[in-house]
Amino acid sequence: MNCQVAIVGAGPAGLAAAYELTKNGVKDIIVIDRGEAASKRQCPMLKNHDKCLRCDPCDIMCGIGGAGAYSSGLLNLNPYIGGDLTEFTKNEEEAWELVNLVDQMFLENGAPNILSKPEKEKVEELERKASSADIKFIPIDQRLIGTDNACKVIDRIHSQLERREVKFLLKTSIKEIRERELLRENGDKVEFEYCIVCPGRSGMKWLEGQMDKMDIETQYLPVDIGVRVEVPASIMEPVCSVQQDPKFHIRTSTFDDFVRTFCVNHRGFVATEVYEEHVGVNGYSFIEKKSDNTNFALLVKVGLTEPLEDTTAYGRSIATQVTILGGGKPLLQRLGDLRKGRRSYWSRIERGSVKPTLVSATPGDISIGIPYRILTGILEGLEKLDRVIPGVAGDSTLFYAPEVKYSAKKVLTNKNLETAVSNLFVAGDGAGVSRGIVTAAATGIIAARGVMQKIGLDACS
Repeated sequence: MNCQVAIVGAGPAGLAAAYELTKNGVKDIIVIDRGEAASKRQCPMLKNHDKCLRCDPCDIMCGIGGAGAYSSGLLNLNPYIGGDLTEFTKNEEEAWELVNLVDQMFLENGAPNILSKPEKEKVEELERKASSADIKFIPIDQRLIGTDNACKVIDRIHSQLERREVKFLLKTSIKEIRERELLRENGDKVEFEYCIVCPGRSGMKWLEGQMDKMDIETQYLPVDIGVRVEVPASIMEPVCSVQQDPKFHIRTSTFDDFVRTFCVNHRGFVATEVYEEHVGVNGYSFIEKKSDNTNFALLVKVGLTEPLEDTTAYGRSIATQVTILGGGKPLLQRLGDLRKGRRSYWSRIERGSVKPTLVSATPGDISIGIPYRILTGILEGLEKLDRVIPGVAGDSTLFYAPEVKYSAKKVLTNKNLETAVSNLFVAGDGAGVSRGIVTAAATGIIAARGVMQKIGLDACS
C-alpha cells in the first residue's frame, strides 16, 4: 500500500493534521490507528460513569478521537495551556492563529457555539484573591463540548475527512517505522513520501522505542502525580461561575514544589481509567447529566535527574502501588481521615457531607501509596487553595488516587516538527510536544504545514 502522507494516530493531532492537509489540497492520505471509529468505541461510563473498570483500555485510549474522546471535551483556547506553542511558531500571533484554527475545526463539526469567556472585573477580583494566598490564577477562554457530545463531534470530523478522500486504516497496529515505510503487525507495509507520527499517550512508549531504533534524540519531561479532589458543587460555584475550568498555579511552602489544579468538572463525575499495569482516576462533565459535586485534579510536578530520569517509570510505580492497595481499584479517602493518620471506611465516608460519585473505589489510606513529599505538596496546595475557595479543604473533602499525568519523552525536532530523519514528522502528546486536546491538534497543524512546505504548498487562511 502506497500513499503520499501517512498519519499514525487518529487523535486530535492526527485528525487536525489531516484536516489541514486536505484543506490545502493534499491528496493520497492514510490515517492509521489501532482503535475503532468513535461511534464504535464502547465505554460504559457514558451510560454509568461507575462502570469504567469493565472498559477495554484500548477503547478508552485508542481509536478516532484518541483519549480525548472520553474527556470532558473542554477546549482551553490558549497557546500556553498544555504546552507552549510559541516554541514552534515564529511569534505569539501565529500561536494564537493555530488555537483559533483548532477551535474552528471543532465548531465546523458540531461543537457548541458557546464560549466561556471570563468577565474582566470578576477575573481581576479572583486574581487579587489568589495573589493574597500566594497563588496564580490563569484566566482562559474555554469551550465545553461535553463528554456526551465529544464522540459525535469526532464522528463528524471523521466523516468530513472521508468526504475529502482520506483513507482510514483502523484496528491496525504499526510494528515498526522504517525509512519511507511502516511495517504493520500483520507483516504488510505502508509506503509513504511523508509521515506524521502522533500515537497519543497510549503509544508514547512505542514511539520512544521507535525513536531509539532510528537514533532520533529524545529527552525526559516531568510527570504530574496527585489525587482527584471531590467537593460539593456549591463550594466551587463562585469560581466556576467565573471560569468553567479554573486554573490555579501554586508553590508549596515546605519544598517549593509546583502544584496545579487540572481538569475541573463542575457538577461532574469521577471515573476509573484502566491502564495495562494499573488503574487511575479522571473526571468527566456532561452537558445533560449533572451531579451535586465538583471534582478536579491536584497535581504535583515531579522532575528527575540521575540516576533515574525516567519519570514515566516513576509515575507508573506509584500508580501500580496504589492500585495494589486498592485491590485493583482506585483508593478513596476523606481528607479528615488523612489528617488524623487513619484509613477511611465507608461508614466514615457516609457520615460526611460529600457523597462520592465513584462508589466502586476502595476506601483506604493513600498516604501508604503516595510518597511523603508529593503528599505534602497536595495537602499544602489544598490548604492555600482553601483561602481562595473556602471549604475546599474541609474534613469531608474526598481524595481519589492515583491521578497521574504522564509526559512522553519529548522528540527533538525543528520548528516544523520534522525529526532528524528527513520527511518524518511528529505531533501530539505521544511525542512530548503537547499536553491536551488544543495543543495536540495545533501541533498536528504545524507538522502538516511542515509537510506542505516540503511539497511546495502554502497554507490557506
